[in-house]
Amino acid sequence: MRIQRLNKVSMKNLQEHLLKRNPSQYQEYEKVVFQILNHVKENGDEAILTYTEKFDGVKLYADQLLVSEKEKFEAYEDVSKELLMVMRRALVNIREFHQKQKQNSWFDTNKNGGIVGQRVTPINRVGVYVPGGRAAYPSSVLMNVVPAKIAGVKEIIMVTPPNKEGKIDSATLVAAKEAGVDKIYKVGGAQGIGAMAYGTETIPKVDKIVGPGNIYVALSKKAVYGLVSIDSIAGPSEILILADGDANPTYVAADLLSQAEHDELASSILITTCEKLAENVNKELERFLSRGIFLEPCDCSVDTQASEECTCYEQKSTTLSRREIIKKSLDNYGYIFIAEELEQAIEAANEIASEHLEIMTKNPFEVMTKIQNAGAIFLGDYSSEPLGDYFAGPNHVLPTNGTAKFFSPLSVDDFIKKTSIIAYSKEALSEVREDVEKFAHAEQLTAHANAIKVRFD
Repeated sequence: MRIQRLNKVSMKNLQEHLLKRNPSQYQEYEKVVFQILNHVKENGDEAILTYTEKFDGVKLYADQLLVSEKEKFEAYEDVSKELLMVMRRALVNIREFHQKQKQNSWFDTNKNGGIVGQRVTPINRVGVYVPGGRAAYPSSVLMNVVPAKIAGVKEIIMVTPPNKEGKIDSATLVAAKEAGVDKIYKVGGAQGIGAMAYGTETIPKVDKIVGPGNIYVALSKKAVYGLVSIDSIAGPSEILILADGDANPTYVAADLLSQAEHDELASSILITTCEKLAENVNKELERFLSRGIFLEPCDCSVDTQASEECTCYEQKSTTLSRREIIKKSLDNYGYIFIAEELEQAIEAANEIASEHLEIMTKNPFEVMTKIQNAGAIFLGDYSSEPLGDYFAGPNHVLPTNGTAKFFSPLSVDDFIKKTSIIAYSKEALSEVREDVEKFAHAEQLTAHANAIKVRFD
């Protein structure tokens, strides 16, 4: 990874470079997306089946789009008991965390005797998009479905692309069943978003669409926003690590790699006050990429963290499964910045507003109090970002591309509506009628004023 001094120029160049990954910058895809969406809007299932054959390589019929109970049962037979138990333990943590976010309706009597309040109700039907293709993401299913269930959403449907045999990944199906998805459909891409936004003969229209996807999915969600609600237009994944000289370079390097393997556009950034750490992290990155990762502890006498002499690497290590993606990601969007002092590093972190922020400093909790902008914050050596992706409980659907300055992680709040309640008696209204009428006249809205006045004439 490139090592640079942190200053105003390097920060400006970084932000401009990172913004190129924003889905809104890919206008050349929008024409294709609009064509797909319009085709789905006008032709429903026929369009869905055409695009499924074209893009997913499988010919399906309308009655095959809905995943059957038999397919769900068979998925359980394909998933190991160990993975199933891991999912269930993760679900406990995710539910417990999101349960604390639940809001209740409230009512209050104001000083004039009128009643005001807020009624909280769940969204009626939510659609969850789950990516397929090169990888399966059962964790994404759990994170998107659990807060919707806790909010009380009446119906949750899910769409995900099938493979060339017309099947859905077994782990994804099991996660959906465990989390409580009501119906699952074999459709992906822009056509899947269109199906949920407009509705087809087979797939019902939803009120909100959530879930990650590729550039076509992101732009499709952007296009249908307004007709339905969406969670966000997510960009590629990103991590920023704040570290001082106390940080372990192996841990830092491993966590940078964990984000780089998501996507060639993923961004991995280290900001440190220690030049030696920067150099050691780079060495560790090169070691991981060239010699692999340990599957189990090495028992030889050589200090393998810093030496090339270990003789048991071949038996104890394996190559990174997405090595080429990692290399491209680090080459394109990997940075190591050296800050003059910790305050400068913190200021830069707030400006970047990263999706994932790890703080590996001597006093991480103290540094955390100075962070204003981040999707999720991970404190200390043993709060590695993958812990948040899979198991800790907080949602892993997070704001990207600097939007942590004004967006929050996916939560129960995303699946509820708040309705204001007003109930005034004649006596209560009489106390404020003059104020209301004067406001209305000030805005030259005489019918507004009259609607109050007639109640007392």
